[in-house]
Amino acid sequence: MDVLEPAGDRPTLLALRALKLGDLLVAVPALHALRRAFPEYRLVYAAPGWLADALGLVGGFQLLPTPGLDYPLAVGPGAVDVAVNLHGCGSESELRIRDTGAPRFVSHRTSSSDGPRWTDGLHERERWTRLLQWHGIEADPLDYTLDPPPRPSPCPGSTVVHVGAAYGSRLWPEERFAAVASSLRESGHRVVFTGGAADRERALRVSRIGGFPEQAVLAGSLPLAAFAAVIAEARLVVSADTGAAHLATAYGRPSVVLFGPAPPEEWGPPPGPHTPLTVARLRRGDIFSKDPDPALLGVGTHDVLEAVRGLGLL
Repeated sequence: MDVLEPAGDRPTLLALRALKLGDLLVAVPALHALRRAFPEYRLVYAAPGWLADALGLVGGFQLLPTPGLDYPLAVGPGAVDVAVNLHGCGSESELRIRDTGAPRFVSHRTSSSDGPRWTDGLHERERWTRLLQWHGIEADPLDYTLDPPPRPSPCPGSTVVHVGAAYGSRLWPEERFAAVASSLRESGHRVVFTGGAADRERALRVSRIGGFPEQAVLAGSLPLAAFAAVIAEARLVVSADTGAAHLATAYGRPSVVLFGPAPPEEWGPPPGPHTPLTVARLRRGDIFSKDPDPALLGVGTHDVLEAVRGLGLL
């Protein structure tokens, strides 16, 4: 889809959230609510193109590739009837949805839009369902499950140690990941190491430190749909606060999630077989830092292994 054009007799709803995988996954309850509330509409999600496979797991939406907010959305005149700002409450995202020319907008309160006031400290799933509720759309923050992946896992029942993260502030030390992975292997877990293409060298180092073969490293070798399948059929997921952790939530897989700059109260898993770990009093909160947040470094390998034990998997 190069430019979104009118869909003939069918009205169109566009939701803007031009962010990463984890951001998509915490918005799933809101997207499900929009799908229920607008059953006759063509539903479009504006986000980076590489998220297409993950969006397919939400169901009902087509992707409008949108790398960010630097340029207007690729939307033709009269193509959008309802524009929903799930990106934020700033002037840039507000301008982009206003640029669509939609006759109806769903957004937080701004100088040009009515809506709920932006409230700091809300969990992201609650933030976006609360927005919809204010606009008269029923939404449940616990409606976060995804459709099953279209393909089976290449390693069903594996324990996933996800070593990557988008920013250095969320990178737990390699030696600690290796120590956790080695202990899990000794307890009978089949461990695989995941991450994106940029994380492959890091994953290889972790595997070598832990004495694992290179075949255990899946980082950089899986398309997004296959990665989702690995998580969906995992025995356990150990990850920083990344898309891998949110996929574990979506598929109800046991997880231990390490939090650094972002608090689990805003980004963490719901009640279930999930254990968030952090040391809140040490949090610096600089998401874009190149260095691991002290709240993340305050979590030791023993803490992770005790959390796994608490899940009944050690």
